[in-house]
Amino acid sequence: MNDFKNYKGFFTFLIGMLFLCIIFNLGLGSVDIPLWEAIKITLGYPTTKPTFEYILLDYRIPKAITALLTGGSLGVCGLMMQTYFRNPLAGPYVLGISSGASLGVAILLMGSSVFGGWFTLGEVGFRWAIMIAASIGSIGVFSLILLASLKLKNSTSLLILGLMFGSLTAAIVNILMFFGSKEALQKYVFWSFGSLGNMNTSELKILSLFIMIGLIMSVFAIKNLNSLMLGETYAQSLGVSLKKSRYLIVISSSLLAGATTAFVGPIGFIGLAAPHLIRLLIPSTRDHKIILPAVFLGGALLLLICDSISQLPGSAAVLPINGITSLIGAPLIIFLILRQRN
Repeated sequence: MNDFKNYKGFFTFLIGMLFLCIIFNLGLGSVDIPLWEAIKITLGYPTTKPTFEYILLDYRIPKAITALLTGGSLGVCGLMMQTYFRNPLAGPYVLGISSGASLGVAILLMGSSVFGGWFTLGEVGFRWAIMIAASIGSIGVFSLILLASLKLKNSTSLLILGLMFGSLTAAIVNILMFFGSKEALQKYVFWSFGSLGNMNTSELKILSLFIMIGLIMSVFAIKNLNSLMLGETYAQSLGVSLKKSRYLIVISSSLLAGATTAFVGPIGFIGLAAPHLIRLLIPSTRDHKIILPAVFLGGALLLLICDSISQLPGSAAVLPINGITSLIGAPLIIFLILRQRN
């Protein structure tokens, strides 16, 4: 508790910024909604603009919640991967989970005429088909990684294995794209852009369930993550079971990365950048009891900012969120690193 008290101001700042960003995000879109109207509707007060209420409750609030959950979970997943592999370039998709989801979607859209019937299900049915295909692909790669981890003795081998699975699935996706039709290829490319919108209540509940399970498992892994920072040999000398730690971290990361990819598509950079951003802002601690919740809030804030920028206020067009995350996030991290060095 004393550790949290030392960083109470920092967490207050993050939560305050997150709240302000959510309110600001709710007012953006093809229809401009005044700030006070957004606050009134969000807090449940009556409004004289039923159109504003419909837009906020049915579209923008679910999108903001999706951004919060997705950004936070990708940040936590990236933190665990960087700590476990002791590699600052490791991210949520280093185990190939996202590549497996991409392969599932590619097979659905371009792999065989057997799947052609999915396209006649309408927009809602098609979205569920995409989510199911991405989930199956993620689970398939995750199962292979988990089985292989039974025979691997160190984290480096697991990292290389994950990269190889990612390369293999990417190669299959490229072949499917070469033989796919223009319409299927276009649908796949649009899915790969990532999208935080169009999430209904039932989809959001399922996404929240998987993310909640993954986050709870990550909390149980905090002690092991702190020990692994000094190496597997040191962690083992402290009585940490490397095999149990590996399973806990791999399963938690796979749930977080697989669920977000299945429901919103591959969102890049957030999982890589959020842990570094938080470490730069609070360099005085490496305790995951502090870093992990801070990274969740930081990842959620970072993705909400990127989503706000992608909205193009006053326009019906929305830029691909996957492009904005790297376009905005990379210069930010470069600036902070150079500033810290100076």
